Amino acid sequence: MMGGYYMGGISLFWMLIVGALIVIPFWRLLPKFGIPNWVAVFTLFPLVALVLLWVLAFKDDLDGKGGGA
Repeated sequence: MMGGYYMGGISLFWMLIVGALIVIPFWRLLPKFGIPNWVAVFTLFPLVALVLLWVLAFKDDLDGKGGGA
């Protein structure tokens, strides 16, 4: 039996790295779409990340500023 933070072939270290690779881009992108950046923490859940990607893809404008084409 293995002790420590070793879980099914994925160590805690690698889980933190993957989590950071998911959260940091959302943290930077969300404010540009008028969404608070703290929402990025919830993207650790795959379904939330997928929903946010759809929201960002179909949002009409950045920062809520109208105008343009």
